Amino acid sequence: MSDLFEGLKQKISGRDLRIVFPEGLDERIVKACGRLAEEKLITPILIGNVEQVQAKAGELGVSLDNAEIYDPASYAGMDELVAAFVERRKGKATEEDARKMLLDENYFGTMLVYLNKANGLVSGAAHSTADTVRPALQIIKTKAGVKKTSGVFIMVRGDEKYVFADCAINIAPDSMDLAEIAIESAKTAQMFDMDPRVAMLSFSTKGSAKSPETEKVAEAVAEAKRRAPELVLDGEFQFDAAFVPSVAKSKAPGSVIQGDANVFIFPSLEAGNIGYKIAQRLGGFEAVGPILQGLNGPVNDLSRGCNEEDVYKLALITAAQGL
Repeated sequence: MSDLFEGLKQKISGRDLRIVFPEGLDERIVKACGRLAEEKLITPILIGNVEQVQAKAGELGVSLDNAEIYDPASYAGMDELVAAFVERRKGKATEEDARKMLLDENYFGTMLVYLNKANGLVSGAAHSTADTVRPALQIIKTKAGVKKTSGVFIMVRGDEKYVFADCAINIAPDSMDLAEIAIESAKTAQMFDMDPRVAMLSFSTKGSAKSPETEKVAEAVAEAKRRAPELVLDGEFQFDAAFVPSVAKSKAPGSVIQGDANVFIFPSLEAGNIGYKIAQRLGGFEAVGPILQGLNGPVNDLSRGCNEEDVYKLALITAAQGL
């Protein structure tokens, strides 16, 4: 695991990256921000009442000397944020609506990212995924050519690194969604210095079973190859055919993937969520994420059961996405 994050630290070091933490009074957030600030890897921006955040840091013995604290209730640039929010929402919010909504720390923090006053946002320690993701979808929105955001986990065990997607966002992706998720997941793999080899998973390998579910994945493979012909990508595969060379030789002898895939695209959210948790709990992998991909600016969602180390690591990932 150390190698994974040492590489990220080298990428972001000296780049003057600023990451917003809307939950500025959460003990885990304060501790992680103190560590990030002390190491001068990023400049943390904590959102909350300035005196209360400073008091919390004092209680915890944390220095925030290299961090910044913004209070939406007294932020000097609020007029600029309000005007930009009203323009971005295109008639869906009045100025009065905007002033009220931007007192919410997640909306406020997301606007800082949208206006390039910060390079990314990490939330979710005390908020639901919806509370974190909704402002991002309304304000930052997805990148050109990308219709939906998706959530990936980096699965790490010793020197092994794999990308699992989508494990967090899209419940029932169609073939076009799966193709998009595959391409974006390959980009995420590259961020972690992986050479992506993408397997589109199913309960069938190369037509061994026929159903609407397997045909959906086969169509996704064809679409992903059309959109990104440079990618090493194939399917549909049962997991063993994508991961075990001897099985690949038997079940998919002509494939470019010969049991050596490192990016795995699951056909549904239930499969992806179950799959990563089996690898985590039975296989002893560390699951890093979920990392949201496909947005115009990095916004990532913590688990409410996270610890300080989770916050620290996701902040490094978010900063790297912001390069």
